[in-house]
Amino acid sequence: MFMDILLAVLMLFSKPPKEPDFQEMRADMVKYQILARGVKDSRVIGAMMKVPRHLFVPEDRRYRAYDDGPLSIGERQTISQPYIVALMSELLEPQAGDKVLEVGTGSGYQAAVLAEIVDTVFSIEIICELQERADSILKSLKYDNIITRCGDGYDGWPDAAPFDGIMVTAAPDKVPQPLLDQLKDGGKLVIPVGDYIQYLEVYTRVGDKFEKRRDIPVRFVPMTGKAEEDE
Repeated sequence: MFMDILLAVLMLFSKPPKEPDFQEMRADMVKYQILARGVKDSRVIGAMMKVPRHLFVPEDRRYRAYDDGPLSIGERQTISQPYIVALMSELLEPQAGDKVLEVGTGSGYQAAVLAEIVDTVFSIEIICELQERADSILKSLKYDNIITRCGDGYDGWPDAAPFDGIMVTAAPDKVPQPLLDQLKDGGKLVIPVGDYIQYLEVYTRVGDKFEKRRDIPVRFVPMTGKAEEDE
């Protein structure tokens, strides 16, 4: 009887667990993970400050949403490390009126960051369950300038091409030619390339030619579908 009364009193005066201050966590993420590593594009920094990253990860991992690393989102896929999202966005050099293609929607977070900067984002995801989940989150956050669909991103999105920029968030062994073909003159493709050893590569279209620049080593999930046939 005494224990029942004590438990009732404790429950009466106990406070519910405090929700993490996600806004403060996001500000710290930008300060210590992104600005400290040299990302300078003010539009990218502003987008990273605004987009609620925690809403793009499973609820049981939200307390880790702003950690300095990737997180599992199910289906053997991940949401990329915040710094990598910021770096790839900066390498793409997005402009306000741009039309951008993302290959590998995943959680939808990268698409949201780009959508804060450019006019329209087309995002394709080969795993339909992830595409549907991301699309639901993006719509709930009122991202009306993001169009998603389920499909193999190896072939890009011909009906919407050409694009000012293309970003790929899974690694093929070599760059898919259809993605290069769908760039506008002056447009950029940012893509991780390689098998065990991968590098971020940036391709800029100059007429019928492509200028290539290699950036940092990275580790992404492999691109599946037609990319596997092209090995």
